[in-house]
Formats: sequence, structure tokens, C-alpha cells
Amino acid sequence: MSDAKGTPSDDDLVFKALASPVRRQILDLLKESPRTTGEVCAKVQGLDRTTVLQHLRVLERAGIVNGDKVGRQRRLTLAPLPIKRIYDRWIGDYARAAVDLLESLGQ
Repeated sequence: MSDAKGTPSDDDLVFKALASPVRRQILDLLKESPRTTGEVCAKVQGLDRTTVLQHLRVLERAGIVNGDKVGRQRRLTLAPLPIKRIYDRWIGDYARAAVDLLESLGQ
């Protein structure tokens, strides 16, 4: 949800970042291990480097990916706390309610 000034909230940025299959693919890569920007660009098939970098910027803006300069390379790591916050706030509550409903119907 946007704030009073019309700027997106942190949760909005995370949802936007997770909405793209390409960005989810990048997150899956980083879940395995930290990678350089070049490694991520090489693993994402069918997209040029510029497009992959745009996707990485969206992920960084949402706080899901951290990029640190190591020498001449940028090392990318997954920052899972924003995703956990979304899970705790939205998915966890809804899943719990659904499980409770299914259990009550099964009895």
C-alpha cells in the first residue's frame, strides 16, 4: 500500500519484486550461494546483461538482495528478512486460518 505521499511501502516493493519470474529465478540462484553480478547474468537465459541488471536493481530497492563491491566485482547475496516479513504478515496468517477451517470441516 502506498503512503500518504504516494510512495510505495516496503511491502509494496517486496511484492513488486516477487511478481516477476525472472526476479524469482535470480532469488533462487542467490538462495543457493552468493554470486557475482556476472555469474547471475550468465545464469539468466534469454536476457541481456542490461535487463538482468534492471531486475537486480528492483530486488535491491526492495531490500531482498544486497550488493557489495569486492575488488572489481559486485558480490550479490540474498537478504531474506523482507520475504519473511511478508510471510509473517500475509501468508502465515492466511495459511493458519485455512488450516483451521479445513480441520473444522474434517471433524
